[in-house]
Amino acid sequence: MFRAVPVWRLLTPVALVLLWGGSANSLDAQSPPDLDPGRTVRSRADLEDLLQYYEDALLSPAYSDEVKASLNIEASRIRERLTRGDFKLGDRIVLFVQGEPNLPDTVPVQPGPMISLPLFGEISLEGVLRSEVEDHVTEALSVFLRDPVVRAEGLVRVSVQGAVARPGFYLVPADVLLSETIMVAGGPTQDANLESLRVERGIEVLFEGEELQEALRQGLSLDQMNMQAGDQLVVPQSTGGFWTRAGVIVGLVASVTLIVVQLSR
Repeated sequence: MFRAVPVWRLLTPVALVLLWGGSANSLDAQSPPDLDPGRTVRSRADLEDLLQYYEDALLSPAYSDEVKASLNIEASRIRERLTRGDFKLGDRIVLFVQGEPNLPDTVPVQPGPMISLPLFGEISLEGVLRSEVEDHVTEALSVFLRDPVVRAEGLVRVSVQGAVARPGFYLVPADVLLSETIMVAGGPTQDANLESLRVERGIEVLFEGEELQEALRQGLSLDQMNMQAGDQLVVPQSTGGFWTRAGVIVGLVASVTLIVVQLSR
């Protein structure tokens, strides 16, 4: 499998930027964008600021060619989101339109990408981010309805495979934490090696090792990690002993519990 150079091993401050917009303290590095850590679905302004930061870093002599190669990959992923949008075939949109009980509560994303609503026709999703879908659908329905009240949220179709209770494809909100995605699949089995988790897109490994473990510790969402439909979370089987496996599983459950408690405050 193709694997980009893991940036966190080469320059930890940049890894912080790549994962959650943390600080970079290199000689020629500029201050990172001030991203809201509580916003689990990135806005267009967030992505534009982050892209500008990556592009500035690519011009900096402070970073090696290896680091810049990984930065360029991350920048390319954000450019694609900004240009083509977030919605792919296989995704769905949870939808509520006040006063329109005959509309389905979820609609599939079709080639285009677009959605098709009875009575209202097709709505293109080309270039639309997840954070923009509610306003976008509201604007489209304003042609037919006066001051429509719309609730819309994107669901991402991801695969969870390996040592989990129920491997398969799942539709989950983009603001779901990576750790919670594992629990959606029934949680890890007794022989799961959570320290060897990896996220794949086709033949490319997007995240693995300490980089991915840090994402779990930080409570990053699928959207914050630039994940999209078809991405696969793989939980390998462990070759260690029972207590090693149990310790990792207890740690994962504890981290999810802590996140839930923090969000409920």
